[in-house]
Amino acid sequence: MYDITSGNNPWGIGLGLQTFFNTKTKFKPTVEFTADTYLADDKVARVNTDGKIIDDVRSMFNLFAGASFQPKQNVYFSIIAGPSFINGQTLFGIKPSLGFYFSNKQKWTAKLSYINIFNRDKETQEDFGTISLAVGLKLF
Repeated sequence: MYDITSGNNPWGIGLGLQTFFNTKTKFKPTVEFTADTYLADDKVARVNTDGKIIDDVRSMFNLFAGASFQPKQNVYFSIIAGPSFINGQTLFGIKPSLGFYFSNKQKWTAKLSYINIFNRDKETQEDFGTISLAVGLKLF
């Protein structure tokens, strides 16, 4: 959605692992690890005010933790946050999500998320933001 070099990383794909810790309440702690790569590149070098080339985002690794709230059996909301690793930098990110299960057995899920990585470019203090669409399979 937005980045100082968004033309160099307009879309990507990734793989992730998420776990929900079962509790007897509608709130569940959750941990998520994702690895994303951005494949598209418009081959344009963007420079900051001192003439240095701004690195585009080629890959991103996130290790987020937080909580999910499941108001109904097939719907959940979550907010997670933690470190994001981009171009050798460790940055802070947040990821609110809306998810749903395709059946009451909760075997397959789909999730729509917004990811914001703060201060992706140190000089301009611009953030990196993206929308994520995920499909998941419950392993155990």
